[in-house]
Amino acid sequence: MNRALFLDRDGVINHEVGYLHAAEDVRWVPGIFELCRVAVRAGYKLVVVTNQAGIARGLYTEAQFETLMEWMRGEFVVRGVALDAVYFSPYHPVHGLGEYKREHEDRKPGPGMLLRAAKDLELDLGLSVMVGDRCSDVGAANAAGLRTMFLLSGTEVEGCAGEYVAVESLGEVESWLAADSATEREVR
Repeated sequence: MNRALFLDRDGVINHEVGYLHAAEDVRWVPGIFELCRVAVRAGYKLVVVTNQAGIARGLYTEAQFETLMEWMRGEFVVRGVALDAVYFSPYHPVHGLGEYKREHEDRKPGPGMLLRAAKDLELDLGLSVMVGDRCSDVGAANAAGLRTMFLLSGTEVEGCAGEYVAVESLGEVESWLAADSATEREVR
């Protein structure tokens, strides 16, 4: 079985700009590429799991989302690392339009995207970790039974229910992965 580093997109990979859907608006979160390179060296697959309420609200289309993600994936490759998979939830139970106005197991805090990734990529969720910036990420990670959930500070000022490790930067997650990988090598 494989393990994964699950990444929320907005607020973790790129700075939150409000319904991001154009490449020219992407501003990378410092340390994202270094974190991903360390994770891959430590044997983690890289999986993006992102709620995309902008699709539900009619602000951009699934095709526009896919085009942006194709560009972002290319930018990762240019920087020496590749994303293994991208999952997104285009639903919103209140603000969605048409077919997108509904609850769905994929919409975090539901674990649907993580469970689908586990099946598709043959992942052991009990060995996998996630980085997010919202309580919905914590909920999804906890519901899926992930080993560790890292919550980046700055978005959820009140804290979140559930199990997580609060971090100030992606560098802290990178250090944790490197130390954990070193411990695994010593055990072998």
